[in-house]
Amino acid sequence: MKSLSITWLGHSTFILTSPGGKRIVTDPWLDGNPACPASMKKIDKADLILLSHGHFDHVGDVVPVARATGATVVGIFELCAWLEAKGVKHTSPMNIGGTQRIGDIAISMTTALHSSGAVEDGKPIYLGEPAGFVITFEDGLRAYFAGDTALFGDMKFVKDLYAPAIAFLPIGDHFTMGPDAAARACELLGVKQVVPMHWGTFPLLTGTPARLRELVGPMGIEVLDLKPGDTAA
Repeated sequence: MKSLSITWLGHSTFILTSPGGKRIVTDPWLDGNPACPASMKKIDKADLILLSHGHFDHVGDVVPVARATGATVVGIFELCAWLEAKGVKHTSPMNIGGTQRIGDIAISMTTALHSSGAVEDGKPIYLGEPAGFVITFEDGLRAYFAGDTALFGDMKFVKDLYAPAIAFLPIGDHFTMGPDAAARACELLGVKQVVPMHWGTFPLLTGTPARLRELVGPMGIEVLDLKPGDTAA
C-alpha cells in the first residue's frame, strides 16, 4: 500500500488519498473560499465526504461535490437529513460515539465544542451537533479530524480509545481554539504529527503554524505546515 496523501485546499477542506487509493474530502468549501487556489475550485473525484458541522464555510460546496462524484456523505443525522432534502442521494448518517465502516475505512464520530447550523431566508436552522472524526485507514493508520472545536479535556479519551498518529486541528482562534490551546490538544491526544487548519482565511483568524511549532516542537511533534494547494505524502 501507498502512504496517506494529504492535499489542503484552504480552511478545513482537505483531500485525503488513503493508502488503498480512496479519496476522502473533508468539509468541502471551494467556490467562496478565498484561500482555495483557483485551479482547485472543482472536485470531480471522491469516494467519501466527511462533514464536521453545518456552517457555510464547511458545507458550502458539499451538494455540487456530492453530485459530481457520487461520493457517500458522512455527517451527523440532522445534517444528512438536510442534505437529502437538497438532493444529495448518498448519505450515511451517524452520531457521536458511533463507528461505521465504509469499505475498508472505519469512521468514528467524536464530540466537538462549537455550534452548527445554517441560515435560510434569514432564519437559523439547527443542523445537529458539531463533531470530529477518527479515520482508520486500510493500513491501520488513524487520523483525528477535529472539525471546528475548542480545547476540551476529553480529548484524552480520543487518545485512549483510538491512539491517532495525526491530528488535523483548527488554530485560527476567535471561532475555534488558537495555537496555544491546539498545542495542549496535541499533548492530550498524544499525536506524532499535527496538521493546522482553519487559519489565515480571514483577518480574524490570527493563529499561525509558526506559533504552534514553537509550542509543540519541544514535545517532538511535527507540524505539517501546508499552503493551500500543497500535497504531502
